[in-house]
Amino acid sequence: MDKPRGMLAEDLVASRRGTARATAALEHAPERLLGPKLAIVNPPLWELGHVGWFQERWCLRARPDGTLTDSLLPQADRLYDSSAVPHATRWDLPLPSLAETRAYVAAVLERVLDRLEREPEDERLRYFVRLATFHEDMHAEAFHYSCQTLGYPDPFGGGELQGRSEGPGEDLSFPGGPFVLGAVRGRDAFVFDNEKWAHEVVLQPFRIAARPVTNGEYLAFVEDGAPPPRYWRYIGGRWAERRFGQWRALDEAQPVRHVDWHEANAYCRWAGRRLPTEAEWECAAAHPALEWGAVWEWTASDFLPYPGFAADPYKDYSQPWFGTHKVLRGASFTTPRRLVRRTFRNFYEPHRYDVFCGFRTCAL
Repeated sequence: MDKPRGMLAEDLVASRRGTARATAALEHAPERLLGPKLAIVNPPLWELGHVGWFQERWCLRARPDGTLTDSLLPQADRLYDSSAVPHATRWDLPLPSLAETRAYVAAVLERVLDRLEREPEDERLRYFVRLATFHEDMHAEAFHYSCQTLGYPDPFGGGELQGRSEGPGEDLSFPGGPFVLGAVRGRDAFVFDNEKWAHEVVLQPFRIAARPVTNGEYLAFVEDGAPPPRYWRYIGGRWAERRFGQWRALDEAQPVRHVDWHEANAYCRWAGRRLPTEAEWECAAAHPALEWGAVWEWTASDFLPYPGFAADPYKDYSQPWFGTHKVLRGASFTTPRRLVRRTFRNFYEPHRYDVFCGFRTCAL
């Protein structure tokens, strides 16, 4: 972990600011503390406590022998351990109030920052601080896309204007051959276990779109008989799209969002194209003309371990999901830039549409 201690602390605090901003509306909308019971969202009150619990568990409570010290919050493990608390039960738990939850997560952060100040050379602590930062970043993004799912106002604002592309998309050509896939040991300061480690694969020559599929391109597919994305509606003689709590005229220059893997594949079949593999995507993403970072992008690849995979201390991050999820690459407009890198592997079940996901295509 080669990031300076001060920057580790700054990023940890910045991540908490993102969480606070994403959940600020809870103070004035108590009906949203739990919200509807859906398989694709968590109750916000639970998720907020889980973020603090995770940070405390790894940065304060974990002993080198794998045992845990007591939590600042009684019964925290019974409430917030996502590996042990079934998703469907999280609405029915005896959760602390919002004020109590915020006090708990604030107390944890204060103690983590104090420990980082006292133990600046503790590499194990520095690793877990980075893990907790990225974990909270991911949950802040989950809060954000859950607002879209539930039709709440955008807690950040402005995201609907990013990633616009005018004119027809063009392909970039790559000659194929050996390619080193994954994170390079010793070069990348922090990577997740599913990115480890760099290994050589052989790519066939391929051509990949320089930008993701746009609303306008997907609209042609819909007008040819395909079902529209879930947040599209034909209103008053034109297509509109729901952005959080508002219906707006469809912006055909934006990347299409909120399509699942099956829908992306159906579009590819209709267009005479295909999804890229994750190796093709990672190779192409180094090209300066490839536009990425507006939406997470579905790939053709199953989420599988790289050769020699070994789980990191947080064993449930990757291992339970191998073989059942698909890989997405890139980032969305709301992903903190500190989390963005070419080797990062996001992963969801192929029916998920709620995340800020789109796709690009390759020539057959």
